Amino acid sequence: MTNKNIDQIEHSTWDVIVIGTGVAGATLGYALAQQGKKVLFCEKGLSLLDKKQGLRQDFAEIFFPTPSAPSTKHDEILLKAGRNAELLDDESNTTIRQSIPFIGCGTGGSSSLYGYAMERLFPEDFSPRKHHTHSAAVSSSTLPEHWPISYDELAPYYEQAEQLYRVKGETDPCRKNEPRSLKPAPPFCLPNEELKELLSQQGFHPYRLPQACEFVPGCQGCQGFLCPKDCKNDSARICLKPALENHGATLLDECEVIRLEANSKQVTSIVCNYKGQRVTLQGENIVLAAGALATPQLLLKSASSEWPKGLANGSGLVGQNLMRHYTDIYAVLPTTRKDNPGNLKELAFNDLYYKDGNKFGTVQSFGALPPAEVIVEEMEHDLQQSTYAWLRPFFKLGKPFLRMVVKQLFKERVLFASIMEDLPYLENQVTLADDGQRIRLKYNIHADEQRRIKRFRKDIKKIFSSRSCILIKQAENNQRIAHACGTCRFGLTPEDSVINRTNRSHELSNLYIVDASFFPSSGGTNPALTLAANALRVADHMLSHTSSNPANI
Repeated sequence: MTNKNIDQIEHSTWDVIVIGTGVAGATLGYALAQQGKKVLFCEKGLSLLDKKQGLRQDFAEIFFPTPSAPSTKHDEILLKAGRNAELLDDESNTTIRQSIPFIGCGTGGSSSLYGYAMERLFPEDFSPRKHHTHSAAVSSSTLPEHWPISYDELAPYYEQAEQLYRVKGETDPCRKNEPRSLKPAPPFCLPNEELKELLSQQGFHPYRLPQACEFVPGCQGCQGFLCPKDCKNDSARICLKPALENHGATLLDECEVIRLEANSKQVTSIVCNYKGQRVTLQGENIVLAAGALATPQLLLKSASSEWPKGLANGSGLVGQNLMRHYTDIYAVLPTTRKDNPGNLKELAFNDLYYKDGNKFGTVQSFGALPPAEVIVEEMEHDLQQSTYAWLRPFFKLGKPFLRMVVKQLFKERVLFASIMEDLPYLENQVTLADDGQRIRLKYNIHADEQRRIKRFRKDIKKIFSSRSCILIKQAENNQRIAHACGTCRFGLTPEDSVINRTNRSHELSNLYIVDASFFPSSGGTNPALTLAANALRVADHMLSHTSSNPANI
């Protein structure tokens, strides 16, 4: 969506070029465009801003010609569904496995697929080492004492982000000193009302999960796929579209940034592949918001004689300290089995966030699982990638029966997700594959983290012990990497971080990173609201540093 041709765009000097249109990039670009800045968005995927565009209302896999796990042969379908279509090399556990991670690609980034839970981090998350003193792994991790900003500094931006994304829900009773002005959400469905009462009877503090959604009649939640009713408040709807239509911003979709050119002091140009055409773009300020996997990938691909280890990588930390939340699914069978409208996300509790000196994370409604045929195909794919690949012929024989079992098993169950904080380690990282282009992931769970996962599972299963409860273990699965963060952390010194407290490179005066790469610790809840709040904070900083020259941010 642009009112300029590519020649005009290429021969302009932009106040700000934002690479990526997820929550962080779109929010920051919108805030700057509102104030008259000349903003260009570069989006690798398709423009799906019109609800008539793309494949909506169901998972991309439903549109495949035949049932199968995603592969490069499905790239056109995946892109039309707002999904990433590129292979990732996973070198964890010494063997290299290839898969397509379930992350967004297209306008809105991963927010176009998200379950729109908009929760704040806890104040204690901003001093992480203090609250992990029980963990033997802390000494071998790079967990900082403090974030370079405090919760109190981010709090007003949290409130602004909640208003901007029109968040509805309740304040968590465990956050007694954090008042929030949230709009009301619809009441719980009967199964969740029953489970809320079950939690309350055990002394827990359940509440209505804060969500960025309009809750129109017939709302399906649309977790994992594009919303057909345009009621999901993702970054494309809330920020990108208004920036383009009302504030003069410009979008280049299908525009893959190949590399950043830079001298010793600043980024000088951006080299892109725009719909098969090589273009070069200039901007006074460059903002990376491509995600915690793609942002370090781009910096490493931008190595030069000036930057032999990768752009802005004097610290050597670009791509390191990868975190990705340990998430499991619990399928709970309520006694009330009426009025279960497709497992909408509604209920959450944080009584286990800190427990008995341990730091775990949140438990919240998960939403609907993919259809049974999709789940079974993913099971076969996982089997093929495992040491039990020899069982695949037998698995194939049982697939029709297994689909029926899976469908029946989850028909009346309410799903919960546990989101547990993981710790940053140098050896967990994003690097480049042998071709120097693709992402290579290295991520292994330390023994102490495995013990913490086991303890968290035990506590949650105990809570639901009076109901039939099935645990679907996903914490160890690297393909479930939607909350990746930490790979370009911010900090106070160039020695221990990639960017400073205002999210600007320590080494390049016009390069900012605002996606989840900047997290020095992951916290134990959804990152979207923190990304939006921090983007507003960084936008304020950039605007406050505008001199009489409007392009000087």
